[in-house]
Amino acid sequence: MFDVFRSSSRAVRTIKIVLLSMVALSMVVYLIPGFGSGGSGSQDQIVAEIGKSALTIQDVRQRLQMLMRNRQVPKEMVEMYAEQTLNGLINERVMAYEAERLGFEVTPEDMLRNLQVMAPMLFQNGQFIGKEQYAALLREQDLSISEFEASTRVQLLVSKLANLVSQGVVVTPEEIARAYQSRNEKAKLEYISLPPDKYRSEVNVSPDEISKYYQANKATYQVSEKRSFVLLVIDEAKVAQRVVAPEAELRRYYQASLDQFRTPDRVHVRHILLKTTGLSKEEEPKVKAKAEELLKKLKAGADFAELAKANSDDPGSGAKGGDVGWIVKGQTVPNFENTAFALKPKELSGVVSTEYGFHIIQALEKEPARVKPFDEVKDQLAQEWKKAKLRETVEKLADQAHELAVKNPAGAEQIARQLDIDAVKVEKAGAGDPVPEFGVSQEFEAAVAGLQKGGVTGVIQAPANKLVVAVVTAVFPARPSELAEVEPSIRAMLTATKLKQVIEMKQKEVLAKAKAAGGDLQTLAKSLGLEVKTTQEFARNGTVDGIGPAVSVYEAFDLPPGSVFAPSSVTDTRLICKVESRIPADPSKLADERNSIAQALKEEKTRRRTELLQDSLRTALFNAGKLKIHREAITRLFESYRG
Repeated sequence: MFDVFRSSSRAVRTIKIVLLSMVALSMVVYLIPGFGSGGSGSQDQIVAEIGKSALTIQDVRQRLQMLMRNRQVPKEMVEMYAEQTLNGLINERVMAYEAERLGFEVTPEDMLRNLQVMAPMLFQNGQFIGKEQYAALLREQDLSISEFEASTRVQLLVSKLANLVSQGVVVTPEEIARAYQSRNEKAKLEYISLPPDKYRSEVNVSPDEISKYYQANKATYQVSEKRSFVLLVIDEAKVAQRVVAPEAELRRYYQASLDQFRTPDRVHVRHILLKTTGLSKEEEPKVKAKAEELLKKLKAGADFAELAKANSDDPGSGAKGGDVGWIVKGQTVPNFENTAFALKPKELSGVVSTEYGFHIIQALEKEPARVKPFDEVKDQLAQEWKKAKLRETVEKLADQAHELAVKNPAGAEQIARQLDIDAVKVEKAGAGDPVPEFGVSQEFEAAVAGLQKGGVTGVIQAPANKLVVAVVTAVFPARPSELAEVEPSIRAMLTATKLKQVIEMKQKEVLAKAKAAGGDLQTLAKSLGLEVKTTQEFARNGTVDGIGPAVSVYEAFDLPPGSVFAPSSVTDTRLICKVESRIPADPSKLADERNSIAQALKEEKTRRRTELLQDSLRTALFNAGKLKIHREAITRLFESYRG
């Protein structure tokens, strides 16, 4: 289809963003590599067949890789998304199959129009920028033009069917009114909170209870395998203190790099600029006259810096008293440059005209072309040499530490003294424990896992520019936990369980008393030594001060004012609430929200209808033998991600 387009190099950088956005569509339609190819891959790689189209393990993997690349799915959660992704791909192909069955088709004009809408910058005077650049960009995503066009064709087919579903959705005025009321109605509560700390003293856990629980659940309490080790730490900051650049080496480098230290003729100048850009020819004489007046003041002894600050139109130098700094030839406009280099130190120019306006220039210092002497650049050379040498020295020390530790693992601390590096002893560290230099580090845990006494890790990069070699000094195998080791955690767990039961019981008691008192929370709270609080007015989708999301007290919108209720849970604190008031939505403002509510209702109805359509199509195609699911291939796919 795209053979008709001609090449152009414009907008190539922006094409990539647009095309990748097209590839990464992840709402109603998705990229479906190889759709309509008649089945790709060997039979044992096919997870589903929809009509004559085959969905393969590779198709699903490609989708998941795309989602991870676009950060829509974290790598560590890819297993959880595998089944969801597979179902999404099947649903898409089922929808495309039904669209074709109903007679929908995608014409070349549809394809072209879609691309022009999504990526207008790809076209210049109606011409595509070029097939070669287009293909090269797709190759970066492991796609060919044919694959991409097939994917676009399927997206358009599914869109046509989705539009058909959407056209049949009707939202009535009554539905809009109910949704408006629900969205904007507000409530206000009085409530008593039953804080856990108030009832903690009523909870007691005996040693016998702890012992019985431990015996019944002994198998679940295990001390994981732990290791002790010595860390040989090569700290770049400490090594830097002893890396000294030999002067003879620096002099050799200096002689070999003299061109690097040559400076051309230069002059240190300051100026006052009165701009003429944007002015008419008639206005320029006034500006020149002002410049000549300033020059007279300078010759009479006025302070150049103060005049520059008050009058110069150069935003870069004006605030600095006109100081431009050192300039070399070719750096400024010709008339300014010629004047500056002709001046003697401290000499003032006349009024100098350039394309920017009128200048008054003063040379502060002049310096002829020269080669900077060694002593002038010695510190710079030493820094550069040290920077290059430091990493080499650190890596060499790390390699030496590793080599010596492998030969003599028992002498790790002696090795540290020999190499003048740090040795850090770590006792009984297990998975998830913080380790000096690393904190909690999966990389470090993986490096030491499986090593026995005397085992040595490779060189590991640690934070703060440190390299580390770990030498295992002892291994403590996993074992059942002793009661004394887990007694605190069991006591805390049993205490929390009992406390929850006590608070739930108290909540039921206080709720019954509140109802018996006709909702008089003030009197009830006073008798119980508790406090009554009143919320602000809040909406269904809002947040209630002191409580949290309004959904946790949803009864406030279902019960009449004066009703008393107990929310099932608001964190660890239980509540007794009374509906103080219900504030209906203002009907006069319905018109302002009518369109947005109607659109939201239509989208929600369309989503539900599309889901029902997908389910019914899958069932119908499956019963007709048009949809075949290959369970063994799916099992292999999921297991590959578990692995």
